Amino acid sequence: MEELSYLNGPCQILPATEETTTDRAGCVKLRIPKSGTAIETVKPISIPGLINNTVANFADNVAYVYKDDNGKQVKVTYKQYLHQIRTCAKGFLQLGLEQHNAVCILGFNSPEWIISNMAAIFAGGIATGIYTTNSPEACYHCANVSRANIIVVEDEKQCAKIREIRHRLPHLKAVVQYSGEPSDTDVLSWKKLMEIGGEQNDEKLEAALKKIAINQCCTLVFTSGTVGNPKAVMLSHDNLTFDGRSVYERIDLTPGQEVMVSYLPFSHVAAQIVDMYLVTTAGAALYFADKDALKGSLVKTLQEARPTKFIGVPRVWEKMQEKLLSIGAQSGYLKKSIANWAKGHALDYHLRKIKGHTSCGFGYNIASSLILKKIKQALGLDRCDLFVSAAAPISPDVKKYFYSLDIPIMDAFGMSETSGAHCLCIPKAYDLDTIGMPIPGVKNKVANPEDGHGELCIYGRHVFMGYLDDPEKTRESLDSEGWLHTGDLVRQDERGFVFITGRLKELLITAGGENVPPVPIEQMIQTELPEVSYAVLIGDKRKFLSLLITLKSEVDPVNNEPLDTLTASVQDWLSKLGCPAKTTKEVLEAGPDPKLLNAIQQGIDKVNAKATSNAQRIQKFKILPLDFSIPTGELGPTLKLKRRTILEKYKDLIDSMYT
Repeated sequence: MEELSYLNGPCQILPATEETTTDRAGCVKLRIPKSGTAIETVKPISIPGLINNTVANFADNVAYVYKDDNGKQVKVTYKQYLHQIRTCAKGFLQLGLEQHNAVCILGFNSPEWIISNMAAIFAGGIATGIYTTNSPEACYHCANVSRANIIVVEDEKQCAKIREIRHRLPHLKAVVQYSGEPSDTDVLSWKKLMEIGGEQNDEKLEAALKKIAINQCCTLVFTSGTVGNPKAVMLSHDNLTFDGRSVYERIDLTPGQEVMVSYLPFSHVAAQIVDMYLVTTAGAALYFADKDALKGSLVKTLQEARPTKFIGVPRVWEKMQEKLLSIGAQSGYLKKSIANWAKGHALDYHLRKIKGHTSCGFGYNIASSLILKKIKQALGLDRCDLFVSAAAPISPDVKKYFYSLDIPIMDAFGMSETSGAHCLCIPKAYDLDTIGMPIPGVKNKVANPEDGHGELCIYGRHVFMGYLDDPEKTRESLDSEGWLHTGDLVRQDERGFVFITGRLKELLITAGGENVPPVPIEQMIQTELPEVSYAVLIGDKRKFLSLLITLKSEVDPVNNEPLDTLTASVQDWLSKLGCPAKTTKEVLEAGPDPKLLNAIQQGIDKVNAKATSNAQRIQKFKILPLDFSIPTGELGPTLKLKRRTILEKYKDLIDSMYT
């Protein structure tokens, strides 16, 4: 393809005959039907085109809000934001960014992260996020595969990782550090990058923009890599702008008036589609949380921003629940009684609403307006009209708890390969254990169904282009008709709601050939035993099921790793059982107390009583010496269990249960 022949960008569509490609410079045929719904056939737009449109409509609206080094709040308008993107893009081009090569970004969410992302795309490059928890070798994989010309890092800690691998990256031309002053002379500061960009005229940038095509790759998102190295998911301009627009249509945003908070890692596609593309589509304001948001400061940012929409991963909701329960436990009898009355009315209202009964009732109105409203205000969620949980399954019991606070959590489902969102609940249509309905303009099918359950397959303009330089893996995920095979087992009811019932690859297949979905059983264990932080079901190719559990523990505020010290609620539970202990070491060093083992077994027995067959009954369990975390490797960036890592780490302990 003679790319220089096509100079009508950035909103041109280049000729293509295939819907997939693994070539970084390749073009794909957009999945736009000849006729269909308004969203299916909406005119494609590039990311520069989207931002330019938003600036045309909301130039003086606040684009984002952050705190400077002195803790002072700074507000940046969309007009200023576009200027920053263009300046940064000119800087990247001057440093040698080549078309279809990458700018890798390694750091916590910040204005510099999002500006670098957009600037890379404006300059004709490919924006690529790297998780801050990655090792130097994992950083090398991302930078090497993406062919990074420039790497933007947050601070000295992240810079040290790149310093270790820099000599192995032949395409790398510059490293930029956006927080603090670089200690290396060959690392540029953010200020210097922007000075370089500010000194350039617009000629190179305009030439780069003219080469951009909507149906080419602009972003790489690396999968979690549970087996082998992470795959590089290629996302086009149309993938991202369409998915953002479709979510916008589903949740019915008010243009120019929405407020959201950014704290989930930008390296993950969920944060990108919400914080970058949904926010830009709506002309919304984005507040950046502190980097220690998940260690306790998130509520402070929520109180300052008072967002109108809020998204959290299940662990965030669980931690919020734990904190609220802890506060509630310290209340007096009268206060508890009033709270329980209010929570009972709210839970009843939402459970009835699910079944189609929309009348509020006097009790609910009083509870919501006089009592539960104060809880929302304390959380900074009093203006919020949409609460979402995404990236992993959330327990129905956690959802019920928040229903009782008049905070109805809406489930969402998506993948890197669907540019973020695919299914979503909304307050007008939700249920306790559904991931919702497909967003507008996309399609579902349930492949090879048995008793109504089959693999979820997805088609639409949000389905990715392919895995970079990996045709084999691409063919495994995308069939000849362009359907994405998710590996998730689902059923879909007559209303259109999708229910995940298992996972093809995550199913445990016992030595007797029984298929066992682990997630529902693990969630029931956590419900019956609220002092358990994580439960991991074991049994693949084994004679019976066993269980690994961790007890809830305190977290080191500096490195976010779990401490040996148990939480106050666990310590209180152990005291009531008659086996007091303050640390997991105390629990384990003399062998767990029989009273503790009996209490855990009672919880397991309740779960076993609900088992559909003997093969789904848990026969043994072990308490692990430490809780799980991202730094210690058992959890992925969105706090999903990394089962393979856990199985390898505790192999000897697992084997001992089967000896």
